[in-house]
This record gives sequence, structure tokens and C-alpha cells, in this order.
Amino acid sequence: MPAGLGKIAVAAALASAVLVVTPGAAVAEPSPAKVRAKLQKLNERADQMVERYNQATEAYKKARKRHDGLDAELTRKNAQATELREELMAAVVSDYRSGPLPGWGGVVADGDPRAVLGGMATLDRITETRAARLRAFQAATKDLRDRYGEARRVLAETEAARDKVRGERAKVEKLIAEQTRLLRRIGSFRTGDPRSTGMTYSGPASGNARVALQFAFAQIGKPYRFGGTGPGSYDCSGLTQAAWRAAGVSLPRTTWTQWGWGAARRVPLNALQPGDLLFSKGLGHMGMYAGDGKMVHAPQTGDVIKISDLDGYWRGRLVGAIRP
Repeated sequence: MPAGLGKIAVAAALASAVLVVTPGAAVAEPSPAKVRAKLQKLNERADQMVERYNQATEAYKKARKRHDGLDAELTRKNAQATELREELMAAVVSDYRSGPLPGWGGVVADGDPRAVLGGMATLDRITETRAARLRAFQAATKDLRDRYGEARRVLAETEAARDKVRGERAKVEKLIAEQTRLLRRIGSFRTGDPRSTGMTYSGPASGNARVALQFAFAQIGKPYRFGGTGPGSYDCSGLTQAAWRAAGVSLPRTTWTQWGWGAARRVPLNALQPGDLLFSKGLGHMGMYAGDGKMVHAPQTGDVIKISDLDGYWRGRLVGAIRP
């Protein structure tokens, strides 16, 4: 190869290398369609993670409630044991000072058989009273020891549940940060208004289903927030729980527990009525049927409580429905 051509080839190769490694070189951005496809997968993962977080939170609350109840009970039993102990100590001191059977000599010296028998009965009652106090004290202290053991076990369960909540929360927050970044990239992040007064429900529901839907519609426009139970934000099961609570029906907290609670209340998807609870496959998400093929729900991070078409949002993803 001639020297001049060799220099030209080397220069071209160097130029190509510079183009490849030069910082700031143009990089193709993912298309909005690809970003939305990734978001869909993230949303499905988030549904499951939020559900696990909610389950862990409920387990912690229950364990904490049991522990606090035991703690209060132990305080009461400690006071009872202390009172019994003081009574026993007073009896011991009294016996030490005056003898365990005061007045026994006088009873015997009296010579009157009725007086002797009456005195013996009195002394028997005194002895039995002290014996009863001793038995009560022994029972109280044994019960205390047993309850202390239970309290320690429940405390360990509470701490384990608390640690699980923290672990699940960390996972959810990491995923939410990724969702938020992608939503902002395509300009689809919605902050919502915690003070939104929503919309007025005017559909065909009646009775407590109408009350529940009126409540849910009044939350439209408020932000979705994982773990949210109102009043400024909700997650999906937090919204349905609050809506039906307003109608006088007590639902469990999480999607899984609401599905389990309604095992005997399932209704076919072709026989839906307004107010029915709708569940997605995998039980990661849920909403409330509003009638006319629509549902009201709290969707996911970066969105607000809103009305969606069932066909458009959950085509092929519904697993079942429950009528509270």
C-alpha cells in the first residue's frame, strides 16, 4: 500500500474511533411505544410489590396490636400480684408479732364448749383466708410468667413483621422511582390533587352500593399512592375499603384479603352490578364497577383516581368479581 494511502486509512480509522467514544455523541432515545411497554411491565410488578407491602403492613399492625394488648394486660396483672404480695407480707408480720393463733389460750381456758368451738371456727376461717391469698398470689405470679413468655414471642413476631415492611417498602420505592422517571420522560406523570372534590355519581346503583360509588367518585382526581388509605390519596384496595366503609360495610385492607373475604360473594363477570369489586389476574389490582362497562379505581404511580373502560383497561385480565 502506498505511504499516502496508508496515512489516509489510519486517519479514517482514528476518526471513526473518535466518533464512537466521544462523550455526548447522539444516542437514540427509546420510542414512546417502547417506554409504555416497559411501563406496563413495571406497573404489573408494582401491583404485586404493593400488595406484598400492604400484606406485610397489616401483619405488623396485627402483631403490634397483640403486643400492646399483652403489655397492658401484664401491667394490670403486675398490679394485682403486687397487691396480693403486700397482703401476704402484712399477714406474715402480724403472725410474727402476735403469733399465728391469737387468743387461742383464752378460748381454751374459758371452759365453755360452745365458745371453744366458735373460736376454732373463727381461726379456721382466718387460716383459710390466708391460704386463699397465698393460692391467689401463686396463681397470679405463674400467669404472669406465662404471659411474659407469650409477650416476648409476640414482640419477636412484631419486630420481624416490622422488618419485612421496611424491606418491602424499599423494593416498592425503588420501582416507583423507575416508574416516575419513565412517566416524566414521556410527559405522562400526573401528580393529582389531594383536595380534589371529584365527580358526582349519577349511575343506576342503589342502596349501599350507591353510597359506596358516591364516595369513590368524590375521590376522582386524587393521586394514587401505594399504601394510601385516604383522605388525600389511595391505592386500589385502600379506595375500595374506604368507599364501602362509607356505605357501612367493613372490608379487609388488602386486595388478597378482600378477595378471600368475598369467597362466598363471587358473581359472574357477565352479571356485574354497580358497586361490585373487580379483581385482576394475580390479584395485584382491583377496582369498583360503576356500570355501563366502566370502573372507578386508583390505578398506579403517576396516575390519579379515575374512571376507566373495562375493555380498554382490563381486556382479558379480569379474574373475578365480588358483591359486598
